[in-house]
Amino acid sequence: MNQTQAYIQENKERFLDELLELLRIPSVSADPKYKSSVADTAKLVASYLKKAGVNKVEVCETAGHPIVYGEFIKDKSLPTVLVYGHYDVQPADPLELWETPPFEPVIKPTKRHPKGAIFARGACDDKGQLFMHVKAFEAMLKSKNVPCNIKFMIEGEEEVGSVNLEKFCKKEKNRLACDMVLISDTSILDNKVPSITTGLRGLTYLEVEVTGPNRDLHSGVYGGAVANPINILSKMIAELHNKRGEIAIPGFYDDVDKVSKSERKAMNQAPYNEKSYMRDLGVKVLHGEKGYTTLERTSIRPTLDVNGIWGGYTGDGAKTVLPSKAFAKISMRLVPHQDPEKVFKRFKKHFESIAPDSVSVKVTPHHGGDAAVTPTDSAEYRAAEWAMTQTFEKAPIPVRSGGSIPIVALFGNRTQGKIRLAGIWSG
Repeated sequence: MNQTQAYIQENKERFLDELLELLRIPSVSADPKYKSSVADTAKLVASYLKKAGVNKVEVCETAGHPIVYGEFIKDKSLPTVLVYGHYDVQPADPLELWETPPFEPVIKPTKRHPKGAIFARGACDDKGQLFMHVKAFEAMLKSKNVPCNIKFMIEGEEEVGSVNLEKFCKKEKNRLACDMVLISDTSILDNKVPSITTGLRGLTYLEVEVTGPNRDLHSGVYGGAVANPINILSKMIAELHNKRGEIAIPGFYDDVDKVSKSERKAMNQAPYNEKSYMRDLGVKVLHGEKGYTTLERTSIRPTLDVNGIWGGYTGDGAKTVLPSKAFAKISMRLVPHQDPEKVFKRFKKHFESIAPDSVSVKVTPHHGGDAAVTPTDSAEYRAAEWAMTQTFEKAPIPVRSGGSIPIVALFGNRTQGKIRLAGIWSG
């Protein structure tokens, strides 16, 4: 690999310039006003693949945002690795909380990264990771060190549930045939503590709407006589958890995977300092389901969280309004064996049942995905473990992540579990 490493060093500044160019495009898939920017990002990713030496590069249109596909077939008799990534990013709101503009990347040192880290929306989810794979391939190809066939599939809808990727995978099943899938849309425990993600939580994401009177009312004239949807919604949300921090939806835990005591013990051996964790987050105490550690709560236990809540008047100054409607966006992180659709139906039934007669309730699904767990005794895992051991000079720790990548479960089914989630960054 000496020639490959030399190529990387010789082209390091160019690589950085190209990455910063990629980060400057606001590829926010959730907001329709960024549609053209998302399309521009797909074209730029395709151009990077071509420049790297990937042949048969194509920007594949979907009913939503494009999928960029490319392949390099060295020898059909060799194994094939499919690299997955996404070029879309989360909305950057609220913008006033950013120290620098989210799409104007800056490099500055931090305690964890004294030599400097890149700050920009998408720098580590997932533009930085997908770019790393493209440049790793380029360096290996230029140094004549590519040992297998490589395929790239990079989508633009991961942050909105990969709504069109499953259709693409089924349609292009033969073209996507591979021996394993490599994903780096994850992280490592610490820059000095390597880890390989072996599990992801699933997701059910939805929106609720609570309606009271048929129009906004004056809170002085009507207050005390008509139900306020914001008050009602707040009370209903508060009832979704009990005093032990458990989710109070009937049947919610019926299918939850029971993790063995030995696995829980091994999980809690990962480096973790609770005081540092709280200090980093700026909180005095931690909160969560009773009977589980922080590492367990954020990986092997399901959750329910309000991601946004609004209604009435939120502008400057005062407006004495009793609103007609109140809204909230809610996500539930799921664990193995929990079915996203079944969980949604249970939530909907329960949420409607606790609504008083003074309001009406509408529950709308957005997107979701299954949880996934990958084996640690496969040849693919051992190869990833060996590579990280060579790099960090210590063996990586297998960990389960609290995040969700909806398409992983589909990939796992297609490749009989031969899927690697290799984190390459630490926040």
